[in-house]
Amino acid sequence: MKVRTSLAAAVLASAILLPSAAPTLAAPPAPRPPGIEKQDTLRWVAPKDLRIGSAVAGGGHHETQAYPDPFTYDQPYRERLAAEFNSVSPENQLKWEFVHPEQDTYRFAEMDAIVQFAQANKQVVRGHTLFWHSQNPEWLEEGDFTKEELRAILKDHIQTVVGRYAGKIQQWDVANEIFNDNGTLRTTDNIWIRELGPDIIADAFRWAHEADPKAKLFFNDYGVEGLNAKSNAYLELIPRLQAQGVPIDGFAIQGHLSTRYGFPGDLRANLQRFDDLGLETAITEIDVRMDVVAGTEPTAAQLAQQASYYQRALEACVAVDECNSFTIWGFTDTYSWVPVFFSGEGEATVMEEDFTRKPAYYALQTTLEQASPGRGNR
Repeated sequence: MKVRTSLAAAVLASAILLPSAAPTLAAPPAPRPPGIEKQDTLRWVAPKDLRIGSAVAGGGHHETQAYPDPFTYDQPYRERLAAEFNSVSPENQLKWEFVHPEQDTYRFAEMDAIVQFAQANKQVVRGHTLFWHSQNPEWLEEGDFTKEELRAILKDHIQTVVGRYAGKIQQWDVANEIFNDNGTLRTTDNIWIRELGPDIIADAFRWAHEADPKAKLFFNDYGVEGLNAKSNAYLELIPRLQAQGVPIDGFAIQGHLSTRYGFPGDLRANLQRFDDLGLETAITEIDVRMDVVAGTEPTAAQLAQQASYYQRALEACVAVDECNSFTIWGFTDTYSWVPVFFSGEGEATVMEEDFTRKPAYYALQTTLEQASPGRGNR
């Protein structure tokens, strides 16, 4: 385990970007005894109209790691998940390969446990995801299905999953990552679009709405933080679908960022143009990875840069009226997906392996507090 409390304090005091009128931040407090004070958490200081969330570690790459299922067996992790956040998202527990491993078999136990946890801790849940090109089971991708059979499989999946959690899941990422970076539809690697055509996207939203009319339904994607071909494609598609009566409520930006690249300074402007369409917006999967050689630690400068990225992203969200959900993609480096998928990069979350808070955590906490002068019990 790595303990860098003094480094975090130095970075926080000297390097976090704050609005010019904001007071100077004090250094973080000395390490506290066991237990989490309610008033010293992200959810406590969050504005009442903003959900601050985290992905719930489990499934996917976690199943190949040496540790047992984090959400099930790591009690300190569960305690912090409950204390810090008023929204949770399943990291992998609702992706097709996990929740629908065989054609006639659904695996709901893990997701049921997350929903029960959320209800017990007065948290909302974001559902992720119903329609995607990745993490599909072999039986689906390699099956010999007619178009009619594929359509029936998708409809059954959406209505079974959404229907099971009707009234218990606030928002759904219905269609995930449907565009390539150049703004063209994924007609090659997305089985649904490839085999059934683009109109199936509208059907996915209609079926989800039928299963739970009160849930908010979103498009979700990476690489759409700024004004670019990919986000432009959504800006064109969504009004066209809405004109056809397709029930679309929101547009979500994932926010998987890296300090290798500059911060997307047009994030706020991009969120605003979807807000101008009358949509809700959200940042749903943010993390900020850094170049860190295995066995070493990030420098103070790296931690400061990471903190500024988290802070600027949150500031962009709170500045837009209908950006009402901000979710980090895991809160501790122990269970981060980043080192598994990005060689040489890591340390992407706001807490270290032992839950020591990084400067990025305090950047979020301060930004939330400044956005909510009248804090209240959440």
